Amino acid sequence: MAQNTITLEQAQKWAAKWRANPDTRVIAFLIPEVDLTQVMAERQTVNVRAYLGIDDNNESKLMIVGVDSNGKDLIDDKNGQYIYDFTQGCQPNCDVNSPLFNF
Repeated sequence: MAQNTITLEQAQKWAAKWRANPDTRVIAFLIPEVDLTQVMAERQTVNVRAYLGIDDNNESKLMIVGVDSNGKDLIDDKNGQYIYDFTQGCQPNCDVNSPLFNF
């Protein structure tokens, strides 16, 4: 299994929690390079899609999946197509000097 992955069941739970009560305090996410590298290396991945969620510690998360050329999410552990998450929400993990943070 790849690094920084979560199960489909976990992702669905986090997404449902976000949809029931969106965290509007989060303005951005820090995405580890390893997550992007791994998802782009998966078979059939040509794009990436991100879903919002809230984990069991009430931290906002961005869940990343590969997307094929037909626009379909690639989620299948048996075929090495995972849901990635090791993102960190901003606040508090922000670049406070960014022009997108300060305006």
